[in-house]
Amino acid sequence: MSKENSTNTNIEETEKPKKASTKKASTKKAPAKKPATKKTNTQDDFLTSFNWHQYQEGIDELDEKQIKEFEKLVEKNFVDTSDDNIIKGEVIHLTEKDVIIDINAKSEGVISKNEFRYNPDLKVGDKVEVIVDTREDKSGQLVLSHRKARVIKAWDRVNDAHDKSEVVQGFVKCRTKGGMIVDVFGIEAFLPGSQIDVKPIRDYDQYTNKNMDFKVVKINHEFKNVVVSHKALIEADIEEQKKGIISQLEKGQVLEGTVKNMTSYGVFVDLGGVDGLIHITDLSWSRINHPSEILELDQTIKVVILDFDDDKSKIQLGLKQLTDHPWDKLGDDVKEGSKVSGKVVVIADYGAFIEIDEGIEGLVHVSEMSWSTHLRSAQDFVNVGDNIEAVVLSLDRESRKMSLGMKQLSEDPWTDITKKFPIGSKHKGSVRNFTNFGVFIELEEGIDGLIYISDLSWTKKIKHPSEFLSLEDKIDVVILDLDVDGRKLSLGHKQTKENPWDLYEKDFAVDTIHKSEIYEVIDKGAIIHFNDDISAFCPLRHMDKADGSKLEKGEISEFKVIEFSKEFKRVVVSHLQTHSKDNPPDDSDSEKKNEKKSKKKDD
Repeated sequence: MSKENSTNTNIEETEKPKKASTKKASTKKAPAKKPATKKTNTQDDFLTSFNWHQYQEGIDELDEKQIKEFEKLVEKNFVDTSDDNIIKGEVIHLTEKDVIIDINAKSEGVISKNEFRYNPDLKVGDKVEVIVDTREDKSGQLVLSHRKARVIKAWDRVNDAHDKSEVVQGFVKCRTKGGMIVDVFGIEAFLPGSQIDVKPIRDYDQYTNKNMDFKVVKINHEFKNVVVSHKALIEADIEEQKKGIISQLEKGQVLEGTVKNMTSYGVFVDLGGVDGLIHITDLSWSRINHPSEILELDQTIKVVILDFDDDKSKIQLGLKQLTDHPWDKLGDDVKEGSKVSGKVVVIADYGAFIEIDEGIEGLVHVSEMSWSTHLRSAQDFVNVGDNIEAVVLSLDRESRKMSLGMKQLSEDPWTDITKKFPIGSKHKGSVRNFTNFGVFIELEEGIDGLIYISDLSWTKKIKHPSEFLSLEDKIDVVILDLDVDGRKLSLGHKQTKENPWDLYEKDFAVDTIHKSEIYEVIDKGAIIHFNDDISAFCPLRHMDKADGSKLEKGEISEFKVIEFSKEFKRVVVSHLQTHSKDNPPDDSDSEKKNEKKSKKKDD
């Protein structure tokens, strides 16, 4: 039986005698009523003063003041682990993997030590913010989370730091594309590579797993992104140094700096907060292809200020200007006509630059590389890095320019040209190149001649020399004309053979009859090929056959030569006159003139 039921039974048993005595008192006479009234009052007092709250709740009733005092004591000394509020706890013990935190609960809480990587100096007694992660794990342990507590408050702290431009501390976790991931108040923030330092970063790994100070520069609330910068903190200090340096800059001033960055066009040098550029042409008196050939990153060098703009934001520096110009040390033995040797450093379409000494170059124009009048590219004669000999053609020490020649080291082939190539002599040459009016033939190195298109063949009508020849072909030529002063040779190819028209003048004399095939029919007549050299024209009026019909393409018939011109290389034939004595009507003089003009135009 429960305690409550037992209590009720006792009360009932107590009340039963009282009821019995009441009944007995009611049967007595009137004088006996005074004691009954006294007993009734005692019962009422008992019921009125009875602690019904203790009877029902099992505890004494407390007033509101006592309850509030009790709640304050509970709130001060005990923690409710059932809600998600952030709790402040104290570190009471550290193990290799875990941190033990006292939060004034029934038991201490445990947090993984990984959540405190950003704070390697954590020690016993430190106050930390936590949140209850698991009230009881499998082993009954209270599990806390410092990371979750930090995240809850992180955004408020990040926004506050951004608004007030405060410096925050973060832990560099790892590398990522374009920069680093930094833990700031438990939030993963992005640190761009360009915002790590004022100097270009070549080794990002040197910053991982380190605590650094940062400034929150950008927050994207929509995507929950935070961007921080370490460079912004450095720039503030550098800006003060920069103002001091800029105020003292003067042209010609020599300063010491550090090679900060290299590009294909020059080197950026840190002068102690101010950057200057050394153009690649101001690095060395010698020609270089890239600054890395003479400098290294982070190398300390001395430079001279060459120029700067009005606000001194762009500073031009020089390195080679700290040494004497090589031309000032050029010896007197180098003069016009002297022989020099050097290395090919640059090749252009118009020639090659030869370095005869450090910082001293001369130009060999392509026309001075060979005696040939047929100009070619300089790459046909030399390559970069070749060591060659040349003759000084001109020298200007003031403007520091030198012209060199290579062909002067060999004899000019035109010196005895009249003996080697007299007019009328026959030679063999190579086809070098074509033009619309002829072809150039190289007889030997430095000796070129021109064959006009009309001197290629006695019989063929050639519109372009490439129809008759190909490059590098070997052909026989005859010297037709020689201009020693102008260095020009006129050559002929058809002159190496007899003129077939001398022979054809007899074979195809007027009134001779020949048999051949109609090669082509045109508006005014037909073309007949007697052989590879001779073609004849048969006017339309001379194409009538015996039956009155016209000759057609492909028909083989006899033709009578009615006109032969050696001068104009023209042959006119007639089929009509082979079977009829009647001559066709004569053409008008104007038509004959037109035919002659047409023939001349064809020739």
